[in-house]
Amino acid sequence: MIKVGDTIPESTLVAATVDGPKEMTTAELFGGRKVVLFAVPGAFTPTCSAKHVPSFMQNADALAAKGVQQIACIAVNDPFVMRAWAKDQAVGDRILMLSDGMATFTKSL
Repeated sequence: MIKVGDTIPESTLVAATVDGPKEMTTAELFGGRKVVLFAVPGAFTPTCSAKHVPSFMQNADALAAKGVQQIACIAVNDPFVMRAWAKDQAVGDRILMLSDGMATFTKSL
């Protein structure tokens, strides 16, 4: 388990972008940047859809004012499901949806 101040474990995730899935390393995603990463048990789950994602959307400007450069949501769904959920939640470019389909990164935490 990681602690405050630890380096994020090296892994490859898949960003669910408007242009399709894009593999990105954790170094590319988090290196030298202030990122808020939140995890959910799955896309389209009732509480995550009604509470978690909307709360980060509502607080995106306040987080940016505190220096946060990216908000990212991770789940063990495939990138196509994450993209569909991003559309459903109308996240636009405010939240980067990340797929950890094999739970490799998730297990490393």
